[in-house]
Amino acid sequence: MSTTNITVLKIMNVLFWIIFIGLCIKTGALLFSFSVSLFVSPAGTRDLYMGLNLSELYNYNLWYYVHMASLIIALNGLKAYIAYLVVNIFMKFDLAKPFNPDISTLIAAISHTALGAGILAMIANGSSDWLMKRGVDIPANYGAGEILFFAGVIYIIAIVFRKGTELQTENDLTV
Repeated sequence: MSTTNITVLKIMNVLFWIIFIGLCIKTGALLFSFSVSLFVSPAGTRDLYMGLNLSELYNYNLWYYVHMASLIIALNGLKAYIAYLVVNIFMKFDLAKPFNPDISTLIAAISHTALGAGILAMIANGSSDWLMKRGVDIPANYGAGEILFFAGVIYIIAIVFRKGTELQTENDLTV
């Protein structure tokens, strides 16, 4: 493999570490500010994280607020977990033998996690739409379609990797 490809892989590894750390910080900040808004001061609902304002929902109904905030936190947590799995791929990736069972398992886990995140985003979209019909102004798009598309693409890649792993193992046994 050329040095350009190796350099690109190293840069991507660093970028995914940055993304993983950023998503962990975002999820932690959401969880912390959500806890503060519940147990310390309801004023925290006005800015949960970077302008996310759920104060109107909090004033409408506490349980709906807990429901939506939990969905948002879980969705961000799943995104962080996907980034963690990608970081693990970079740690286990070997250019000499790219198809190995560990990588195949990690790619399948990414597709399953993305499917779960897509379903969760669909639930969040449905809940937002339902609440907006009742006059509560909250964020309404959580990217369910994009996440489900991503899950499908990654699932196909996981199948290809699984077959590649089988072929490489068979090739190693015949040599």
